[in-house]
Amino acid sequence: MSAFTTVALLAGGKSRRMGFDKQLLHVQKNRLFAQLLPTLVRRFEDVMVVTGQPEIYSGMDVRPVGDVIPDLGPLSGIHAALKEAKSEYVYVLACDMPRIDLSYIDHMIQRLTQFPADACVTRKGDWIEPFHAFYGKRALPTIEADLLAGKSSVYYLLQKINALYIPEAEARRFTPDWSLFCNLNTREDYAFLVTLLGA
Repeated sequence: MSAFTTVALLAGGKSRRMGFDKQLLHVQKNRLFAQLLPTLVRRFEDVMVVTGQPEIYSGMDVRPVGDVIPDLGPLSGIHAALKEAKSEYVYVLACDMPRIDLSYIDHMIQRLTQFPADACVTRKGDWIEPFHAFYGKRALPTIEADLLAGKSSVYYLLQKINALYIPEAEARRFTPDWSLFCNLNTREDYAFLVTLLGA
């Protein structure tokens, strides 16, 4: 099994603060994900979308999968992605994150190759960035046990598995303004991005 050939977009959130389904976000007249896809396929052979609405991705070169243990947030999506992944690790991002940095992905792959772990995530102070992160199949038993117990915290999951942390100073070499980890939670966030890009 290849180690780093799968990416998963998590698109199962409730989008309560945005007020509409964030899977449908458009930037510069195209769906946000449609703009990200060409970059993702440059690095990953297997592109999955964890979604309850696979019809949204009809005609796109992606593989929709559904939650196995639903309604427990991003951890449900990570679990579904790992269950269906064609590689040992899955790179995970959310459907409302407009940035991708292939050089940072390559850096994380290099770190995991040097120091194999169950996950590779970025730390900013006491905060752990759960997205733009790699998760490995070896974490599946722990994730599944947490979900079946009704536990949904990615942060506490990482305390129980062998997680490799990229420190903030190291990550800022790739994303000085931390925009890689920004997501669009509100209409104000979305309006700012649209203005920034001239959409």
